[in-house]
Amino acid sequence: MDELVEKAQVLHEALPYIRRFHQRTFVVKYGGHAMVDEALKESFARDVCLLRYVGIRVVVVHGGGPQINQMLDRVGIASTFSGGLRVTDDATMDVVEMVLGGGVNQEIVGMICQHGGRAVGLSGKDDRFMRGTRLEKVRAKDARGEPVLVDLGRVGEVSHVEAGILENLISSGFIPVIAPIAVDKDGHSLNVNADTAAGSIASALNAAKLVLMTDVDGVKTATGERLSSLGSAEAEELIAGNVITGGMIPKVRCALDAVNGGVEKVHIIDGRRLHALLLEIFTDLGVGTEIRRGKV
Repeated sequence: MDELVEKAQVLHEALPYIRRFHQRTFVVKYGGHAMVDEALKESFARDVCLLRYVGIRVVVVHGGGPQINQMLDRVGIASTFSGGLRVTDDATMDVVEMVLGGGVNQEIVGMICQHGGRAVGLSGKDDRFMRGTRLEKVRAKDARGEPVLVDLGRVGEVSHVEAGILENLISSGFIPVIAPIAVDKDGHSLNVNADTAAGSIASALNAAKLVLMTDVDGVKTATGERLSSLGSAEAEELIAGNVITGGMIPKVRCALDAVNGGVEKVHIIDGRRLHALLLEIFTDLGVGTEIRRGKV
């Protein structure tokens, strides 16, 4: 009986959040270990379906770096990175499109549908809803340690999101599952970082929340304690003070761009935790870090 009462208490705790976010839009960037582990994949699909059934409008934007690496190895194309981004020549772009827009995207769509959701897969090339421009050359070092400028090829950044196609799908009861591939003015595909693509989509949809699933607990203090919440000004201070470092910097920058672009809150959560998405959204304490506009 105590166990049943505890379950009822969990539902009571979730109720104010369900009421607050009914018919609001959440954009979830799905990536990291949660895309590899079978139990986590199933958990994610169920959680997304639950969000939709309680009235939250959900959009999923996914990554797929490990899957791309595997396919590149299989076809004998070397994986090259510079400045944390994949150098994408024409042959590599063909593989990226095949993996992200094909296998990975359709697997996620299938999992969500299997658990009762209505999902539809697309990339930015569909109706050209996500347009982009090529990134400028990035600074790097050659084999001798000398500074050089590297052309990343068909790597882009989002310049415009036409939200209408997504709004139509959401209003019709679908969960859009988006591969982060944009299209340039000449109709060529561009490989876009999944975090930044999700941020641009969330801003275009005026989303209540952008959730970035990663493989860390969230933003931490200098002593290693997780910060459950911080304002954008405080986040800037932590970056300047070298408290936020390494791979967390681009994720926090993405979060700051999103809140400055109109998203109410961004959450960085550990996708390796079962039901992390629900625990962050529907509990008082959460399990990750929320970033919002403001000082505190």
